[in-house]
Parts: sequence; structure tokens; C-alpha cells
Amino acid sequence: MISINNLSIHFTGTDLFSNVSFLINDRDRIGLTGKNGSGKTTLLNIIAGDLRPQEGEVIIPSNISVGYLPQEMNTKSEETIYNEAVKAFSETIKLENLIRDLTDEIATRTDYESKQYENLIHKLTEANDRFNLIGGQTMQADIEKVLSGLGFRKEDFSRPVKEFSSGWQMRIELAKILLRKPEVVLLDEPTNHLDIESIQWLEEFLINYYGAVVLVSHDRAFLDNVTKRTIEISGGKIYDYKAGYSGYIKMREERLEQQTASYNNQQKQIREIERFVERFRYKSTKAKQVQSRIKMLDKMEEIELDDIDRSSIHFRFPPAPHSGKVVLEAINLGKKYDDLTVLKDVNFAVLKGDKLAFVGRNGEGKSTLAKIIVKELDFTGTLKYGHNVQIGYFAQNQADYLDLNKTVFETIDDIATGDVRKRVRAILGSFLFSGETIDKKVKVLSGGEKSRLSLAKLLLTPSNLLILDEPTNHLDMQSKDILKNALLQFDGTLIIVSHDRDFLQGLTEKLFEFRDNRIKEHLGGIYEFLEARKLKTLKQLEKQMQSKDYKPETKSQNKLNFEKKKQLARDIRKVNNEISKSEKKIEELETEIAQSHKILSDPTSYFNNPDYEKITKDYEKLKRGLEDEMNRWEQLHLKLEELESGKKS
Repeated sequence: MISINNLSIHFTGTDLFSNVSFLINDRDRIGLTGKNGSGKTTLLNIIAGDLRPQEGEVIIPSNISVGYLPQEMNTKSEETIYNEAVKAFSETIKLENLIRDLTDEIATRTDYESKQYENLIHKLTEANDRFNLIGGQTMQADIEKVLSGLGFRKEDFSRPVKEFSSGWQMRIELAKILLRKPEVVLLDEPTNHLDIESIQWLEEFLINYYGAVVLVSHDRAFLDNVTKRTIEISGGKIYDYKAGYSGYIKMREERLEQQTASYNNQQKQIREIERFVERFRYKSTKAKQVQSRIKMLDKMEEIELDDIDRSSIHFRFPPAPHSGKVVLEAINLGKKYDDLTVLKDVNFAVLKGDKLAFVGRNGEGKSTLAKIIVKELDFTGTLKYGHNVQIGYFAQNQADYLDLNKTVFETIDDIATGDVRKRVRAILGSFLFSGETIDKKVKVLSGGEKSRLSLAKLLLTPSNLLILDEPTNHLDMQSKDILKNALLQFDGTLIIVSHDRDFLQGLTEKLFEFRDNRIKEHLGGIYEFLEARKLKTLKQLEKQMQSKDYKPETKSQNKLNFEKKKQLARDIRKVNNEISKSEKKIEELETEIAQSHKILSDPTSYFNNPDYEKITKDYEKLKRGLEDEMNRWEQLHLKLEELESGKKS
């Protein structure tokens, strides 16, 4: 469908691409991958026609249309959201006007046998056929479906675009591309401005899309669910894999292993030939063999190893200071911005050691509550902090918390105290700041570099409550994995706001769902929550909304009671599973404590053990762990009693 032939482009004397060629076929689902700066966005710009290559060509047939969503756009629309979306149907509207004009003209004529009348009928038939082919009759339904899928409420449709944030305006631009239905869709980081519900809707839309899709994303789950082919850009070349992202990672490692083995074998062969030439160069009896081997070296096509960037951040959070059992408690908490209510009568408790995710649609109050907890916003109601709670905060708009005129080194050095000041360079090195980069001003850093610098700041102030608001937005896959591993080892309390399902999976064990100004607590991981909420496709909801008889208030009370009982049964089952896991952990801890106690009670074996100090520390840690798990077990039983009392009522 689209042919990319011998594409080459150079920046500052370096080959970004060199003789790159590949095809985009009908219904392809391609993920573009490569390290930051490898040229993914540049390649999309070239295919979209926004940038000309220095060599090579992109051949797009005249009947193929391309829709391109860049990472950022300046949208200055004065229209309402609905009217802005209607712009995607420019051809439909032209046909609609033509059909109306032709119909009016035909209605006023009486020369039914004339050639002119016949031509008018023919034009009207052609216009109607084209109108039906491009879905003109379903324009309104399509607009409502796509806007709703991307998170807009019906009451938003009549609001001006300029009232919305840049993230929501990007959703409108995405909606226009999807509504236009081009044969090829190019998307550069489309999930950056979406929440989990919208991401899942977009996944389903793209999976079933009739055309081809090429996308760049750092969302592993999104790539795995949508793409069937991965094109890696590395060292000016491309490598084409017939697999989604996870399959590509495995296949790439196999390719690199084979490449390394071939390289090593060739280098061994070269060394042997060179030794032979050197040894027998001046022996006339071996002249023929020497010349033969020299020619062999000249003809040999040398294998080059791909320059794979394996540099990555590496760090661990410092031990969390001791805190009380209840870290946070909210009672009838509320927040309004003028007449807009964001949170109302919110009640919750966060316990020591909780690993908690805030999930829900954008604009439902997740970041607002995070800012309330870190005392950046006022509120109504009560928010109690537990004993010795020390907060570490990573904001979504992290750049606003950095002094743009300081250097990277000054940013860390100014808050470092004591012996830590001697290790500032080492800490920065752990976050990939070294050499001249530590003297860069913060204002010239990329989004990813600012995120890494903000994470480095978190390490310098020990905390027992970490609040991270979209910490993965500017991180690559490898950095996200390392951050996740560090958080898994963090021994304090964690609250994280994220729409990255792969990042959240296995990291949190409880979720607060933000919806309709309230918070609902869910036990379990992100995929358990999504399954319970049936958010994977939203097909049932869409069918209800499209039904002529759909009226939200007509749902019978019996139906509501049935659904409530089903949800209650699921919640009870989950809590029982958590209790079983907790009891198993308590049993394991008690066994380990008994074994440690046996060693500690025997002075001879204890003091003869070279690790006797470590045994004592481990023993104390086990006892604290048992105490925490017993408290968790108790809380789970209270939760179970509360749910079961609801079941009886």
C-alpha cells in the first residue's frame, strides 16, 4: 500500500537513516521502536509528508489517505467539540449539500424525457452511492461513539474546544483522525493523554480498524494488544519482526546472540588468517597461499555488531522511616473549583505498607487528591496524618517543581546533606547524568531527563509515604522496569497515579477508583479490577447507548439488586482470597521466626556464627513483618464482616 524506498536522512553529519526500505500493507499493525533519538518520530513525519528525506522516496498511491497524530499540536479552535469533530466529515458535508441541491432542482423540473434530467438523476445516484459508502448516514452516531469512547461526556459536546486542556484537545484531534477513516493511521505516543478506559477503547477500535496502523508508544500492554509487527530503528538501519512488542524483544535477543556468535567466529577467522600471513609473508614457497589469504580478507564482508544502548538508571529507595499503622484517614473530604465539584464526601484510610493505585478517567480527581495529601490544595472535611508520616512526592507536572535556572548538579547538591554530598556525582551517574551533562541547565533538559532528575531528588529525602503521579510518562521501557523494581522493594507506603497497566500489574494490591466525585475501594491488582469493571471492550455499554430504547432511569430495581449482589459476591471472594494469602504468609513468618529463635536461644551456636549480627536484625525484621501481616489480616476480616453484613441486608 505504501512503499518506503532507500530512505536516508542525515542530521549534523550523522546518518539517522541509511537506505531504509519497507512496505506498509493493508491492515498492518506496526509498532515502531528504538531508543530515544533513533528517528521514530522523524520517520512518521516523512511518511506523513511533513518532512522530505534527503535521499529515497515514499510512494503513496493516489487513492490512499494518511492520518497523522503527532505527540504535540497547537490547536486554536473557536468551535464546540461537536462542531470540531464534524470537520472530519468535510467530504460527507459536501455530498450532503450536493444531494440537497440536486434533489431541489429535480423537484422543480418537468422535462422527464430530456438528457439534462437524465444527467441530474445520474449525478444524484452517484452522490447518494458515495454518501452511503463513506458512512454519511451514520455521521452523528459515529461522532458520539468516538467522542464518548475517548472520554467526553455528552454535556461536553456543546462546550468550546478552548475550554479544555491541551491533553483533552489532543483527544479531539485523535477523534477527527479516527472519524475521517484514512487508509493509514500514524500515531505518535497516542496514550500519553488518555486514561485506562480510553486506552482500552482505542485498543479495541484499532484492532478492528479496516486500514493500516503504524504507532510509536512506550505502553507495553498497548503495543502487545494492538500490534502484530514491530520495526526497530537501530544504528541507521531497520529490523522488521513479524511479532508484537513482547515477541519482538525475544526475537531481538535471539538475533543479537546469533550476530555476536557470527562476529566472534569471524574475528577468530581473521586473526588466524593474519597470523598465517604474518608468519609466511617472506617465504617464497608460501607466497601463493599468502596472496590467497590476503584476497580472502579483502573480499570478506565484515560483520558489525549493532550498537545497542544498554545504559539504564539503577537505584533503590532508602529504607522507609517507621510510621504509625494508619498513615492517612479522610473523613467527608471534599474539593470544589468554583462551581465544579471534583470530590465530595470522600472517606478512606491508607494503612502502613499499603501499595495503592489511583485509577479512573482524567478529570475525576486523582491528581487533585494527591495534591491535597501533599498539602498543596485546600479542601473541606478532615484529613488525618498518622504518626511520623514523611511524604515523598513526584508530581505529574514535575517540571514546575524544578528550578529551571539551576544546573543538574546544583539541583541535587543544594538539597544533599551530610555524607550524601560526597556522593552527589555517583547518584547523578545512577540516573545517567555524567560528564558535561551534570552542568546542563534544567531548562534545556528533555522531558525524560527532567523525570530522571526528579526521581534522583526523591532519593535524598527518606520518606515512608511515596506519592507518584504519572511517573512513567517520559520514561522508556527499560527505565520503567527499573523504577517498578525499585518500588517493589520499597518498604514504605505507596500511592501511585498511572494509566500504564503493565507498570501497575503486580506493583499494587489495592485500587481507589475515582468516579462521580466519589472513591470506591477495590482489592486486588489492575487486571482484576478491569475484569470486574468490564472495561476491556465497553461493547455492552456502547450497544446500550446506541439502542433507541436506551434510558438510564428505566433499569429495573430487580436488575440493580442482582448486579449489586453479583458485585458483592465478587468482593467477598476477593477478600477471602486475600485472607488465605495473608494466613499463608503469617504461617511462613512464624516458621522463620521459630527457626531464628532456636539459633538465638543457643548462645554457643549464636556467637560462633559469623553472621550473628545479621541474624538478630533479620529476627527483628521478621517480627515486625509478622506484626504488620497480623494487622493486615485483622483489617481484611473487618472488611469481610462489613461485606457479609451487606449481603445479609
